[in-house]
Amino acid sequence: MIEAFDLTKRYGEKVAVDGLSFVVQPGVVTGFLGPNGAGKSTTMRMLLGLDRPTSGTATINGRGYDELRAPLCEVGALLEARAVHTGRSARNHLLALAATHGIGRRRVDEVLDLVGLTHVAGKRAGGFSLGMGQRLGIASALLGDPHTLILDEPVNGLDPEGILWIRTLLRSLAAEGRTVFVSSHLMSEMALTATHLIVVGQGRLIADASVAELTAASGQKVVRVRTEEAPRLRDLLAADGVSVTSTERDLLLVTGLTSAEVGRVAADARIALVELVAQQPSLEEAFMELTRDAVEFGTPMEEVAS
Repeated sequence: MIEAFDLTKRYGEKVAVDGLSFVVQPGVVTGFLGPNGAGKSTTMRMLLGLDRPTSGTATINGRGYDELRAPLCEVGALLEARAVHTGRSARNHLLALAATHGIGRRRVDEVLDLVGLTHVAGKRAGGFSLGMGQRLGIASALLGDPHTLILDEPVNGLDPEGILWIRTLLRSLAAEGRTVFVSSHLMSEMALTATHLIVVGQGRLIADASVAELTAASGQKVVRVRTEEAPRLRDLLAADGVSVTSTERDLLLVTGLTSAEVGRVAADARIALVELVAQQPSLEEAFMELTRDAVEFGTPMEEVAS
């Protein structure tokens, strides 16, 4: 379990993290989301004892990171995958880490195989691609078979096969009862990987809820309805508080009514429907709505369009 209580970090007049409190439970993948400059990396550094909080506490299984007797065997961390001696091979990098905790060569070979680097284990890490560097960083985090994982952008640089692999790995580790805390800017991937989310903005907590709860609470639901009589159904649905738009000739997108209400109107008018689906807002849409007032570096829409 990871616990942050009233965690605050100031750099001079700049407040990077402002009274942040949350708990990361074992057994689920917890995503850590926020716009650039939200304080995610600073929070993770404080959890790992790399930055000292101005105030508040950060503990892992009830203790500060600096109190852990064998950190690699209790907490696996990935903050910067390329923080590797470029002249060392992947195997020698892991062997050097293993030696600090009395971890044997057998475990080094196991994690190399687990992350798919066995065939390049003897090659210098300085020649690795971004994706291979990420895999080596993940191998380092898993080396001590820790119960807690703290990973900052682990899918960065991975190809689609690698993204699927890390998603499956993280979910399987959580299913074993481990605590898995992972940040990412890829909302679509986080929606598939995480069960719970902690969302921050400008150093403050914005949301602490499940993926399902966040998306369900976001915006108006859209009902997608397809019929050969779209113009007639559109006229029948017209009412105050109801919006009906169309992107295709036989497709209507309806807000302000439930799918049951749309279906009832169609049935009363004997209009056959080919499709009737209530669409939940995506995690990306929910995230953008939650954080729209907490973006530190925004781009005006007119600049995007130009």
